Amino acid sequence: MVTDDGPKPSGASGVKCTVNGYFRGVTTRRFDRAVIVIPAHNEATALPGCLAAVLAAAARVDIPVAVVVVLDACDDGSGALAERLGPTVHFVEIEARNVGRARAAGFSFARDQLGNGVSDSGTWYATTDADSRVDANWLARQLTAQADMVLGVVRISNWRHIPAAAARRYLRAYHAKIHPDRGRHEHIHGANMGFAADAYWHVGGFAGRATGEDVDLVRRFELAGYRIRRDTRLSVVTSARQIGRAPAGFAAHLRNVLAWPAKDTA
Repeated sequence: MVTDDGPKPSGASGVKCTVNGYFRGVTTRRFDRAVIVIPAHNEATALPGCLAAVLAAAARVDIPVAVVVVLDACDDGSGALAERLGPTVHFVEIEARNVGRARAAGFSFARDQLGNGVSDSGTWYATTDADSRVDANWLARQLTAQADMVLGVVRISNWRHIPAAAARRYLRAYHAKIHPDRGRHEHIHGANMGFAADAYWHVGGFAGRATGEDVDLVRRFELAGYRIRRDTRLSVVTSARQIGRAPAGFAAHLRNVLAWPAKDTA
């Protein structure tokens, strides 16, 4: 695995520098466009806030940004948002009930329908979840990371329905895998990740997995030798719901951690 222990860029502006098909950096790599994909299954309540945050982040960069929402088997009126947002956001409807297929469908749509002549090597992909809100500098930070993949962390802003002891237990477990002194962490969240489009297609893109599609993609980036940056300062707000859309996703993880028996006197 290639990690980000030093500021080693992954490519050159207008030039692909490769060894055995993998990027090896020489100078700063610049992207000419970005695509943000958001999978959603019955997220009509959460989507407006998510999209407002994503569009604010998109406005902070100086390249065109396409936002694609993949409505997966939605029957809650989520599609009505398309009329309110117009051409600002692209909506794709599928009937997969599978987050891996939903993310993959979004990037395939962007490549096939929204390419506008920009090559994969000039495109940056990012993805988040409908129940999450990205920070204003979320996309800009990814674009300047000089990596083939960037992985961020999540934070929960509303613990209203979670017992205080359980919340502390979760936070201890989560922060045990964050190493701010090294600027690294060990987490993988589909709600907070980005990657170079050419690298994404080289490893085969998101697999059609009902859960763990993010971990699987990272593993293939690692096996291919791509540079991965695990940024502790790249953070998004996500919900504390314990019943999620993916059967064994972050909501299930949160539920399991909160259920751990533990002595908590802090």
